[in-house]
Parts: sequence; C-alpha cells; structure tokens
Amino acid sequence: MQTDPTGPELRQRVAVYGICEDAGDRVLLVRAAPYLTVAGRWFLPGGGIDHGEHPVAALQREFHEETGLDVEVGPFKGVLSDMFTLPDRSSLHTVRIVYAIDSFSGSLRDETGGSTDTAAWLPLGEALDLPLMPYVIRALTELR
Repeated sequence: MQTDPTGPELRQRVAVYGICEDAGDRVLLVRAAPYLTVAGRWFLPGGGIDHGEHPVAALQREFHEETGLDVEVGPFKGVLSDMFTLPDRSSLHTVRIVYAIDSFSGSLRDETGGSTDTAAWLPLGEALDLPLMPYVIRALTELR
C-alpha cells in the first residue's frame, strides 16, 4: 500500500479468475456474501493471489473454496484492470488475470463463511441480466 499525503490511500490487488462453462453453455458465477460492500453482486469464481503463489494454483484454490469444484485451468484469456474508490475513500487498483477452465469435477456447493454465499450455473443471457461486477461483464463479452 502506498499513501499520498495529499490524496487517498492507494491500494493494489492482483487476483485471478476463471471462465467456466458446462456442456449446456451455462457459465458458473458466485455471489458476494452479505457482509461485503459489494453484497449481492455476482463474480467469476476466483480471487486474490497469495504472496508467492502461482496464479494457476491460486485459481484452483479459490475455485475449490467458492464452488467445491476441482478445476483444470485452461488457456490464458487476458488481463483486466480497473480502479474503484472504496467506502473509506481509498483508491483500489485491481489487476485481474483471467483464464478459461478446461474441465471440472466434484459437486457444486455454496461457500460457507467466505467471501461468497452462492454458486450457480446460469445461461449467459440470464447471467448478463444479474447485478454483475463490471469486470465480469467485460470478461464474458470480451474474453470468452
């Protein structure tokens, strides 16, 4: 974190996300838990990369935590970068690494006590009508 004495606190986050589709052309999304400032918004499964963690390992870990699924990470799809002002007036710059998911196994389940509260397979048209985080719209329309 950097601090500019004349402006807001500057934060940066590097995260990784996966675009996962099933045989019925549905996309897998997760919903932000009620305690988050973005409660009720929908995301791609994924999240922050821990210090020293490889992005692919982070994506596999996050997918399992949020959905219960074990995934085989596929090709790199792109990087999305955005900036937001948080409720505390700090500026958050997020760098989002996006991969395709080649395959998955296991049983879909909701995360308990984490940053998401629901995992769901949704037809793309229906998904695009949900309250999505802006990066999700870009990922599903530009990188898919």
